[in-house]
Amino acid sequence: MNFKENKAIYLQIADRLCNEILLEQYKEEERVPSVREYAAVVEVNFNTVMRSYDYLQSQGIIYNKRGIGYFVSTGAKQHIHSFQKENFMQNELTGFFRQLDLLQIPLSEITVLYNEYKKQQSLNSRSNETDN
Repeated sequence: MNFKENKAIYLQIADRLCNEILLEQYKEEERVPSVREYAAVVEVNFNTVMRSYDYLQSQGIIYNKRGIGYFVSTGAKQHIHSFQKENFMQNELTGFFRQLDLLQIPLSEITVLYNEYKKQQSLNSRSNETDN
């Protein structure tokens, strides 16, 4: 995993796991990889992943069944979606809008690119469905 310097690694790992839950790689009430397994996947010390799991547990995203492992909480997907949407709207858009303004990029150009992106995602989704 490639980490960014402006955010704590354990939070980046937590974000990755949240994205995997949103993509339904791990469904509600389903077990997630152990701390050691996930540490091997993201190539970090297991203590860093443990910190990520502790954080996600404190947020109600995952829970621990002692001796069995960590599981995705009921309602986690909705909770993640709400939290990430609010965070994006409050923190990310300001910088995005600043760049649009500095580079004098009209919103109409962004709309065209966004529509192309959505169209491509739809095509990719249909292609994946026919492959399965």
